[in-house]
Amino acid sequence: MRHMAFLPATPSDLKKAGLVPGELDAIIVTGDAYVDHSSFGTAILGRVLKAEGYRVAVLSRPDPDDAEVFRLFGRPRLAYLVTAGAVDSMVSSYTANKKPRSEDEYAPGGNRALCMRADGSIGPGIRSRSNARPDRAVIHYATMCRQAYKGVRVVIGGIEASLRRLAHYDYWSDKVRKSILLDSKADILVYGMGERQIVEILGRLRAGDKNTAAEEKGRRRTALLSGELRAVPAAEVDLSGIRGTVWAKHIGAISPEALAAEFPGALMLPDAGSLVGADRQSKLRFQASFAIQYKNTDPFSAKRLIEPYGDRIVVQEPPAFPLNRQELDAVYALPYEREAHPMYEAQGGVPSLAEVKFSLLSSRGCFGACSFCALTFHQGRQINSRSVEAIVEEARLLTTMGDFKGYIHDVGGPTANFRRSACKKMETQGACLDRRCLSPEPCPNLEPDHREYLRLLRELRSLGGVKKVFVRSGVRFDYAMQDTREDFLRELVEHHISGQLKVAPEHVSDKVLALMGKPSRKSYDAFAARYAALNREKGLKQFLVPYFISANPGSGLKEAIELAEYLRDTGFVPDQVQDFYPTPGTLATAMYWCEANPLDGNPVYVAKGARERAMQRALLQYTAPANAELVRQALAAAGREDLIGTSPRCLVKKR
Repeated sequence: MRHMAFLPATPSDLKKAGLVPGELDAIIVTGDAYVDHSSFGTAILGRVLKAEGYRVAVLSRPDPDDAEVFRLFGRPRLAYLVTAGAVDSMVSSYTANKKPRSEDEYAPGGNRALCMRADGSIGPGIRSRSNARPDRAVIHYATMCRQAYKGVRVVIGGIEASLRRLAHYDYWSDKVRKSILLDSKADILVYGMGERQIVEILGRLRAGDKNTAAEEKGRRRTALLSGELRAVPAAEVDLSGIRGTVWAKHIGAISPEALAAEFPGALMLPDAGSLVGADRQSKLRFQASFAIQYKNTDPFSAKRLIEPYGDRIVVQEPPAFPLNRQELDAVYALPYEREAHPMYEAQGGVPSLAEVKFSLLSSRGCFGACSFCALTFHQGRQINSRSVEAIVEEARLLTTMGDFKGYIHDVGGPTANFRRSACKKMETQGACLDRRCLSPEPCPNLEPDHREYLRLLRELRSLGGVKKVFVRSGVRFDYAMQDTREDFLRELVEHHISGQLKVAPEHVSDKVLALMGKPSRKSYDAFAARYAALNREKGLKQFLVPYFISANPGSGLKEAIELAEYLRDTGFVPDQVQDFYPTPGTLATAMYWCEANPLDGNPVYVAKGARERAMQRALLQYTAPANAELVRQALAAAGREDLIGTSPRCLVKKR
């Protein structure tokens, strides 16, 4: 494999690149250790910007308490680009029960205490924090950037900023917080997949900078991303009007009528100050605000949103259009090292690389629209996929790597078997605002089609040096069952499973499933039966491993017991159960806070107390001796003592 240099990430890297501090156009600040692989947003944006002609470095996992670290590469000529990393910093650091996590797969050697220090070395920070990724990392890093260089431009993005772009419920403080743009005092926020936005933002900043305006004059984008840069007068840099961004403006005492005239066609959200209370009226306003946001996530139909904050407004531009196939191919064909930076060798590398190093991204976006998932807010429901030829070429590159053992670990995306829009309408008019594609029942206009994905899998497994191609990123089983050709399921079972297939029915109560945006129980049962039959047909013994969520909005003890009885009857003992985690930006989180469905106003039962959440989790793992007492308490509280005893139908014995 031909060696390609990492992006500058240490002082020695900068020197090797022939640069000195202060000559960089942009510095990416991330809470993750630097892995130059296309599964990581930092690597993608860094490579895209380099291809566009920008000088860019990566300041990875900086000591959060030392401003000197943020001066390591000098003042960026255009902006710091700040992200918490591949995972929200609060989710990365705390469990669903708000307990600190012990490890961080995105840290050097998985050690949470390690960070980049002011001398360019890796080790504990100056305050010897047990966790070097600070809480609410985007806010913290943005503050440190401004502490390092007064007046420097700061652009925030990534999953943490994307899902907090407007007023949002924060589970860890149990209150509604204002837009992270205001808390971070950043110049602009990028939400969603950010390639288009970052190139446009830096293009405008570069054209408006007196020191680089001459360089930008007449400059066009490379073939990587289509379109041209918009000319901006050097005296003024206007960052408004860029799709997929959020920006703020002081309006003073402007009247609502004048505001409407300035932003024709925009939708006005409730004043953020009216959402912060825990009273019924505040939550009703929060519901109304969230419903508007939820229905404005598609680039074809979304409107500009305006959220007032007293004498200021936060403006959310409509989502950016996804990269087309040619652009997506170009982004993933950039010269990634596919390794963790060598600075982490002493720590044993970066654990998060292991699963993705020999995986292939097939698509972005998901029209599944599960209510507990943030993808609707972040990547959107539009599917954009890479060409079969481009993915096969990347796989061919993998076979030349010295540590490749013949196994491609995954071929997929948010949902592996989504490679095209749900229907023709979605391709030209966007996703429907009043319905989901797959739940509670598949839309009549759904066009399930796995033919291209199958062609891809067949070509991959025919490559020389490839022994096995796995599909691990998750299969939407209800979509697969809608495809009457069935050849996808047959070949999935025969060729692409490593002993077990993981799927996500999430629950068995139809009431809970409807709130989750998942298909009914009968859909999963039909799939499980068909999966078992295909295994028998092929003479294979491969297991089906379902994932379940405990304490999801809508689930009380009754519904948790229903799920426990299902597990009893099917003989499945889950090794792990996911507690519902109210993360910003999801419909389920809005349900959790408001105890109602924002889309229809109907009340929703929510298990908020630690005790009931623990009981629901225990019911899903009722066979564990450590859970016996909690199971008894749950059954007694629900009036189901009939399930306490020694009969085969009982879940737990009496004391």
